[in-house]
Amino acid sequence: MGQEEIFPIVDDEGNVIGKATRRECHSGSMLLHPVVHLHVFDAEGNIYLQKRSLSKDIQPGKWDTAVGGHVDYGETIDCALSRESREELGLNEIEPTHLITYDFTSDREHELVNVFCITVDRTAFNPVIDPIEIDEGRFWSHDEVQAAIGKGVLTPNFEQEYIRIRPLIKPPRNE
Repeated sequence: MGQEEIFPIVDDEGNVIGKATRRECHSGSMLLHPVVHLHVFDAEGNIYLQKRSLSKDIQPGKWDTAVGGHVDYGETIDCALSRESREELGLNEIEPTHLITYDFTSDREHELVNVFCITVDRTAFNPVIDPIEIDEGRFWSHDEVQAAIGKGVLTPNFEQEYIRIRPLIKPPRNE
């Protein structure tokens, strides 16, 4: 996770048009670079969130998407999603569903976010979290997420994304 990691720079369609370092991409340059997010749901519709490590350069200590990370230069979206899922939660051989791709801009960066989800059997879900990137993780109910929105507990990116994807998720069996 060094500041000199190389990320692809993409156009609005996701086509690679250049490359830049992590430092350049997070410096306020607004260079559009791709990222992947994986939302992990259980059968009841609860969502697994990670608490970002206090050592992260963006949004330290806030709750966020289960898996999130940058696409490395020369890497496909699918490969990046597999790598990040393995690195952050120890997940192997996942079969994610693509939900949406959208443009996200903060005061420091500009990302093309590729969003995926999986549903897991909560009794068999045993994530192995990366202690360098993640302080902890747990499932949140929809009501808990809704209550936390706007309180500074969740990353702004997650809050906006959750509102976007919630209608795309099949309702739990008990709703």
